[in-house]
Amino acid sequence: MDEGTSGRKVIHIGLPELGEEQLIEIGELAQETIIRHIFDVLNRSEVKDIEVTMRINREETLDLEVEVYLEVPIFVKVDVEGLIDEAVEKAYEAVERRLRKIAGKG
Repeated sequence: MDEGTSGRKVIHIGLPELGEEQLIEIGELAQETIIRHIFDVLNRSEVKDIEVTMRINREETLDLEVEVYLEVPIFVKVDVEGLIDEAVEKAYEAVERRLRKIAGKG
């Protein structure tokens, strides 16, 4: 059985104090952005497994931790790590835009 190619990336995004509903909205926005970007590049049949996990850590700062796991069959010629990096960067930009919008309302 072909092993395929997989990649995993974790980033931390510092967040201002937000309400529970806003935190969920930010996490969903990041997740949807990542998945949309990956499927803009790959067909569904080219993705063996995809996992996008969001965690909110409340320690000294409020962090959104984004973890992406992507596995593609060996015959799919794509830079998995590069694709994950691009998707996470797009999610980071989308979250930043949303946070600016939220800050503008406050």
